[in-house]
Amino acid sequence: MDGPLPEIDLNCDLGEGFGAWTMGDDDALLEIATSANVACGFHAGDPGTMRRVCRRAADLGVAIGAHVSYRDLAGFGRRPMTVPPEELADEIVYQIAALDGFARLAGTRVGYVKPHGALYNTVADDPVQAAALAEAVFQYDPRLTVLGLSGSPGLRIAEDRGLTTVAEAFGDRAYTGDGRLAPRSLPGAVLHDADQIVERCLSMVLAGEVLTIDGGLLSIRPGSLCVHGDTPGAVLIARRVRSALAAAGVRLAAFTGPAA
Repeated sequence: MDGPLPEIDLNCDLGEGFGAWTMGDDDALLEIATSANVACGFHAGDPGTMRRVCRRAADLGVAIGAHVSYRDLAGFGRRPMTVPPEELADEIVYQIAALDGFARLAGTRVGYVKPHGALYNTVADDPVQAAALAEAVFQYDPRLTVLGLSGSPGLRIAEDRGLTTVAEAFGDRAYTGDGRLAPRSLPGAVLHDADQIVERCLSMVLAGEVLTIDGGLLSIRPGSLCVHGDTPGAVLIARRVRSALAAAGVRLAAFTGPAA
């Protein structure tokens, strides 16, 4: 292959257990991912889970990101909420700081912030909540990167605040024609077939395009691919995606290291 190898980050949502409730196989996914989006206690996660995931991620050299959410344990952070911007910013700082404490105990730091669920979708287009997210991240540590939906106005708002951003794409989620994630309530919005997910990931990374839910083509150039940790068969899917990318000559590497 002429020229430098294409490069991509592979991130997974992790640490989403809570108390006696287990979600996903964190240890197995940390062996595959290059970045770990760790739940911070608002949609899932608890102190012990955060500590364990940070310790294991640090041991494996996996970048740690704060997976911040609305305060919505009952709805797993997937219910839209109207939160005043100052309150939302405070809650985001609270979550980053909580995870960063456990990351520091593990000898590393939180390196980026990724919104979860309904907050992720809202800040993609809502300028008020996107600005609250950007302000919270900037005030906590302007060196942190914001990971968000490719092509969204929310990422531009974070950039305007002086933050570094990385565009994210999803191998296991369907897209609408305008580049938004298809609502989970729609048939086919969440993908489970490993072959299909692998094909879509390769298309996004190598060709810069992906099929939309209505059969069109969406141009997309992600810096990071996400495989959800709560998807059935997530470990197999993530392993297949990583192997296929490597076989295609793509280098897998975190888009950011821990803050210095």
